[in-house]
Amino acid sequence: MAHNHSHHSHGHSHGHAHDHGPMHYGRAFGVGIGLNLLFVAGEVAGGLWANSSALLSDAGHNLSDVLSLALAWGAAWLAGRPSSKRYTYGLKSATIQAALLNAALLYLALGFILWDTLHHLRSPEPVNGKAVMLLAGLGIAVNGFTAWLFSSGQKGDVNVRGAYLHMLTDALVSAGVVVGGAVVYWTGWHWLDPAISFGILGLIAYGSWGLLRETVQLSLQAVPAGIDLEAVRTFLLARPGVTQVHDLHVWPLSTNETALTAHLVRPGVGSDGNQFLQNLQHDLVHEFNIGHCTVQIEQDAPLPGQHGCCDAGEAMPATSAKSA
Repeated sequence: MAHNHSHHSHGHSHGHAHDHGPMHYGRAFGVGIGLNLLFVAGEVAGGLWANSSALLSDAGHNLSDVLSLALAWGAAWLAGRPSSKRYTYGLKSATIQAALLNAALLYLALGFILWDTLHHLRSPEPVNGKAVMLLAGLGIAVNGFTAWLFSSGQKGDVNVRGAYLHMLTDALVSAGVVVGGAVVYWTGWHWLDPAISFGILGLIAYGSWGLLRETVQLSLQAVPAGIDLEAVRTFLLARPGVTQVHDLHVWPLSTNETALTAHLVRPGVGSDGNQFLQNLQHDLVHEFNIGHCTVQIEQDAPLPGQHGCCDAGEAMPATSAKSA
């Protein structure tokens, strides 16, 4: 005979994470985009005039940063739109898709810049070292200031962190270009300019790999970085009266919002159902920054593989009831 569940209560709650999403940094995005567009125009003009592939490489990367900031800002606006009958979670996942697209566009831009750098390395041409130093020095100021705008929020959102890391990397790269321009000016080693461009490309590719990997994981609805699924399971098992946890899922709704669903076996549940769920919601937000949780309370453990509850082949944790 089929095993029936006793679905005593079904809890659905929304917590509020402490970090702020990209829309909180709308002004920072606007300022960063404006400053970097002006700087890109100056770098392209200066790179062509000074015949510097290093400057053109840096300009190409700065242009990708402008696109990255614009996409992140637009996705944040979409994420703030209300849910609908068709998009019941709203458009929050637009931030994940924008982050993934930004990472892909960044590596595409690196490919074009690499092609140009190889051409300059095969045929080195005279470089105006003074112009290179001047424009790259300006880049340190522009990118450093833009990075500072995002520094306070870069730990809580992959979009904001992406903007912060891009700007900080650019500031460091510009510092390297200044040093290279000085060496070219004093030594006349024109081959050094495309060599520095290679270094810039390598630094950007290496620094962006972690961001690319994380955005791919988020797009596949992996458990967000910083959340230990087994720690969440242990936390849920420690709740009053809970003897078993199954169908536990944790996934990103957006780049800064996390959702959880779980079935909790809680035999002999009394009249504390609502209070239990309210306390659980509060603690999940503060312990794991999980602000959207849906919990199903059951009085009996399900049969392994039972349709509608446990996925086929899912290992059921052999957890006995807690002793008094």
